Amino acid sequence: MGTVDDHDFLTGTRTGYDRTAGRYAERFHTHLDDKPLDRAMLGAFAELVAATENKQVIDVGCGTGATTKILHDHGVEAFGIDLSPKMIDHAQRLNPDLIFEVGSMTSLDIPDASVGGVCAWYSIIHIPDGHLDRVFDEFVRVLAPGGMALLAFQVGDQPRVLQEAFGQQIELTFFRRQPDDISRRLERTGLRRYAELVREPANDGFESTPQAYLIAQKS
Repeated sequence: MGTVDDHDFLTGTRTGYDRTAGRYAERFHTHLDDKPLDRAMLGAFAELVAATENKQVIDVGCGTGATTKILHDHGVEAFGIDLSPKMIDHAQRLNPDLIFEVGSMTSLDIPDASVGGVCAWYSIIHIPDGHLDRVFDEFVRVLAPGGMALLAFQVGDQPRVLQEAFGQQIELTFFRRQPDDISRRLERTGLRRYAELVREPANDGFESTPQAYLIAQKS
């Protein structure tokens, strides 16, 4: 991947996940095991992409590669990028048969119209409103005609700022958003809403708001 964009919010996000990557991998790499609706959306998205000519899927903000592996197991050629080099280290360790690289969704080092799918699983949550349209423009640019995008995010109107995690001082902002607003933004960039699911927060001590999953298709 190319040089990672160094906006302040990207630097803070990278640093936060670098500092907590080890503990994060221990706690969250298997977190989808008891979330059937989440896995169903990932599986449906992968099958939609697998039915097209271009089966390549980029998992942006892939973290430890848990979603990348699920997508791969559903028949697509999934590869992951993440802003955090430490997270990428864990992704490669936990999924040695898959490809992971450091990169930023704000400036993807991927040719135009070259992938059939873009998965952003709880990764746009760290993108401020002023940069979100640029990110969606990048998704549209790299997607082949008819390609699909899957987004997961927390529902809400106010951001959450996290200053400590796993005993580490960090500065991570989680932007909660409304599905209709995300759909409108996607539509403006050329991604039409295809499917949407909103579920209530899980009783796991971590989720406190509804969770949204949105699949959109490039016009």
